[in-house]
Amino acid sequence: MTSRFTELSIDCHDPERLAAFWCEVLDFTVLDRTENMVEISSWDPTAEDIRARQMPPTMYFQRVPATKAVKNRLHLDVSPVDCSTEAEVARLLALGATRTDVGQGEDRSWVVLSDPEGNEFCVLRTLAP
Repeated sequence: MTSRFTELSIDCHDPERLAAFWCEVLDFTVLDRTENMVEISSWDPTAEDIRARQMPPTMYFQRVPATKAVKNRLHLDVSPVDCSTEAEVARLLALGATRTDVGQGEDRSWVVLSDPEGNEFCVLRTLAP
């Protein structure tokens, strides 16, 4: 018996805004939404697909009253696939990300950013040819 990683749940104040940001970052689409939740993904998973093989998880943004207070213990890493790391960082900043210092120092091969609600994520080296 095994389990599958099917969803990444992210607490937030504004699920619509955060889902829209991550849809632009990752080229995802909205799968489901309610007043307090938005689920996005690059695919529309079925139970049969998930049982057959490990697939990318969906992202689930849920409204909560609490505010983020400290550095994330878990974060996403993204890698640009069709441009340089610098160009992708510029694109993400234009979408509403901000540069973030989590003590990483200056001389790194990745860039730390935060999404519009302050959740840290890293932009790694490009995978572009």
